[in-house]
This record gives sequence, structure tokens and C-alpha cells, in this order.
Amino acid sequence: MDDLEFRRRILADPSDNSPDMCAAKNSSIANRKLHDELQQLDSKLAAAMKVDVPEDLADRILFRQSGQGYQAEKKVRRHLAIAASVAFLCGLFIGQFSDRIMPASSPDIGQIALKHIYNEAPFVDQIDEGVSLKQVNAKLKPFGPKFSTLPSHVYYLNHCGFDGGDALHMVMEGQSGKVTVFVVPKPSRAMENFEDKNMRGVVIPSQEASLIVVGNKGENVMPIAEKLKGALHWTNI
Repeated sequence: MDDLEFRRRILADPSDNSPDMCAAKNSSIANRKLHDELQQLDSKLAAAMKVDVPEDLADRILFRQSGQGYQAEKKVRRHLAIAASVAFLCGLFIGQFSDRIMPASSPDIGQIALKHIYNEAPFVDQIDEGVSLKQVNAKLKPFGPKFSTLPSHVYYLNHCGFDGGDALHMVMEGQSGKVTVFVVPKPSRAMENFEDKNMRGVVIPSQEASLIVVGNKGENVMPIAEKLKGALHWTNI
């Protein structure tokens, strides 16, 4: 065994008494001296680590932890109580004054509808599923209402995500092109018109929902919107 291997092994384990290590330790005075010094160092470390544990240490630790836990619990409870009080007061304030300062529907519901149409146009524009009245009412069932009739051909029908919730998305035949219809289960206060450079639309309240009809600039969306509203009946009210 060469000196490098001996030093590596003796540093890793000064108590290594394998035959080849014993032979290497006794092969020179320097090796023996290194072994003895490392043994003495191990003995000092072992002695330093032998610390008597106080008999009541466990009880003291548990007592301190229980005290800290109790104080922390009191602090958390106090914060929760404050938060609950603030939430309660805010609820009272909002409940009392929401009719004056907060409309029931999103003020940007028309813009949400336009954005949704633009996003799905590449997929929806080329579809003609020939949707029946029965299929439309099956999709409407989770929302409550149903249509008694449909004013024109329905090209496309599905549920969609709308303003953080679900809605009915329908594409129908209009007077001068296709119109998109959304039935959103969020009430509107009053009729609202909206438009951009390409399309125009209207939001019409219908009990517990908003009926949205959107068409191109040349489309008069009101006739089809009024027909849809007249044909929309609520079965759970």
C-alpha cells in the first residue's frame, strides 16, 4: 500500500484494523505517528460529545412548546376574529348599498362576448351541425330555462366558459349573416347595446340570465333577440 492510499484510508477511519492497514501503520515511524495522532483526536471528540442531559430537559422542552403553541393559537384566533368582523361589516355594507353602486351584471359583458367570438371564430365559422330545438334545450337544462321555439337555423351549439362561469354558446342564421347567441346565467338590470368596428350586439335581461345576441355591423340583432327572449321560458321559477 503506498503512502497516498494509507493516508486516505486512515483519515477516513482511524480505527481501521484490517491486516493491510496494520502492516502499513507499522511500516514507518511517520505512519505510526499519524495513526496515533488521529486516535487521540477521535478520543477527544468522543469525550467532548459526552454531555450529560438534564433529567428534566424533556419536561422543560414540552412546557416551552406548549406555552409557545398556546400563545400562537391565541394570536391566530385574535387575527381570525378581526378578519371575521371586517368581513361581516363589509357584507352588511355591500348588501345594503349594492343596489345603488354595483350592477348585477358585469359592465363589460358585451366586450367579453366579442372577445369570445373572435377567439372561437376559426373553429365555429365552418361548422353546420343542424342543431335541433331538443338539443338546445338539453344544453340549457343546467341553467333552468328552455326555448319553446327557435327563430332560425342553428349551426353550432355548445357550453362555453364565460366571465368565470358556464354559458350556452349558439350560432344561428340571421337576416344578413350568422349571429352568435349566449345565454349567461347572470342577471342583467337593463338592455345594453355594444359594438366594435366589426360587430354589434345587445344584452337583454331574462329573469335569472342575460341573453346576448351579436351579429356583424350590417345585422339588425334586435328582431332575433326579441324572438329569442319571447321563446325563453323558465321552468324552475
